[in-house]
Amino acid sequence: MNMADTPFDPPPPYEALPAPLDLSAFDEEYDAVEPADNDEVPDGKYQVRVQRVKLDRSQKGDPMLKWDLVVLSGQHANRHIFKNAVITQASLPFVKGDLKTLGLEVPRFSELPRHLDELLDLTLEVTKRTKGEYSNVYFNKRIQVPAGAAPAEGATPF
Repeated sequence: MNMADTPFDPPPPYEALPAPLDLSAFDEEYDAVEPADNDEVPDGKYQVRVQRVKLDRSQKGDPMLKWDLVVLSGQHANRHIFKNAVITQASLPFVKGDLKTLGLEVPRFSELPRHLDELLDLTLEVTKRTKGEYSNVYFNKRIQVPAGAAPAEGATPF
């Protein structure tokens, strides 16, 4: 019997495992820090900046705009508000209204994907309302936030 044919062939050489990461520099801070609050921001009016907007599909397969808005001021500064706007015949007037509020008017709706980048970093006032388990985010108006203006520490939205 050839030695290479035995079921006890030596295992292939193992790669050296990377050195474990040293997290000890965070030990003191980890003990003192509070876990992040992952709850949604409460209902109300907020000044926000459009961080991301993309065209996607709903679970049913309908096109939709997915908005990621960042709160600019108040106790919820730097928190995110998300808005999903499903595009159907019934919702088209609302989608068009949101785009008009942001100052974007496209001659043909099919051109919208080429203009989404124009919506990034726009600032606006929104109202968030929750009814039951569903939340709606309404675009109230565009606002101007001075360049480099930092959110007021501890200020409440509006």
